[in-house]
Amino acid sequence: MAPHPLINKPAPEFSIPDANGHMFKFPPEEQGVRVKKPIALFFYPEAGTFGCTREACQFRDALVEKEIFKRTDVQVIGISPDPVSKQKQFAESQHLTYPVLSDEKHVAYQAFHVGKGLLGFADARTTFVIDNEGIVRDSLSATMNFNAHVKFVIKALGKLESQPSVESSSKTNDADADTDAARLDDPSLSQIRDELGRVAYVVGA
Repeated sequence: MAPHPLINKPAPEFSIPDANGHMFKFPPEEQGVRVKKPIALFFYPEAGTFGCTREACQFRDALVEKEIFKRTDVQVIGISPDPVSKQKQFAESQHLTYPVLSDEKHVAYQAFHVGKGLLGFADARTTFVIDNEGIVRDSLSATMNFNAHVKFVIKALGKLESQPSVESSSKTNDADADTDAARLDDPSLSQIRDELGRVAYVVGA
């Protein structure tokens, strides 16, 4: 199967209402600045159904029970085509502690290329993991297997932890360059090079 077209590309932007009817801008921002933390964005077919309820509660529990969720400070966001009123009832009845968004017009679905599952009878159950820099790193589409999505996010977060970010890599490279430059300017090293040069001349003579 071909990889999702958004893999290793910036996550699309969109604005849709949350369970309280307030517009939610994605990627999330704080005081006009994009939040720099990994995101687990999961699309589920219908609020209140057995599979979607189990999946949503598994993400809720993972935020407090799974060490990698706490360590990475991942932000979980759920989306379905349900209206705001149904999302609000769903979030409150299941005590969901993360944003649940209403996408009746399939704005986010289209932006993230989320199609149909169950032979076209329902929206696909799809989860994306986005890194600190806003890049889509991995995705899972498994409509029937609602239990697979939290496990997928755990694995994907582990991969992110083992891979240095672009920013940290850049800082490391800059530090290495500064260290090399400092070594070149070190007077003691210059004296050693001169001495080695004289020894080589004597030996050669």
